[in-house]
Amino acid sequence: MTRPTWDEYFLEIARLVSSRSTCLRRAVGAVFVREKRVLSTGYNGAPSGLKHCEEVGCIRERERIPSGERHELCRGIHAEQNAILQAAQFGISLRGSILYCTNQPCVLCAKMLINAGVERIVVLGGYPDRLSREMLEEAAIQIVVKDTQRA
Repeated sequence: MTRPTWDEYFLEIARLVSSRSTCLRRAVGAVFVREKRVLSTGYNGAPSGLKHCEEVGCIRERERIPSGERHELCRGIHAEQNAILQAAQFGISLRGSILYCTNQPCVLCAKMLINAGVERIVVLGGYPDRLSREMLEEAAIQIVVKDTQRA
């Protein structure tokens, strides 16, 4: 067995974090890291104390809303948003951090990541959000898509 690279290591943690997701459409995990240390984690699901989609059903499925559209019509908070909120609750700055995520962030999360000062994003898979990618590139945030077979 070969020792994983740091990217592989933190992506595997993001994959494990995604297993806590309660979203019926897409399980996503996010991990913020600085200096090879985990700062915060998050997965997608309903806000704390509220019923999850697995209990009440998916609004987006019922309304036949395509992936990547109408984010406001969802009970869930994105994994990246939950990880940002977790860091804020404990007074942890994300400036200069790396985000490891199982999917490319949507445009809403991309704007938050830009303002949080994230320097690099490493993902396992893409996401159909061209504006997100354009904004991250304009902000000079490096985006790396890793081969899902190796990471």
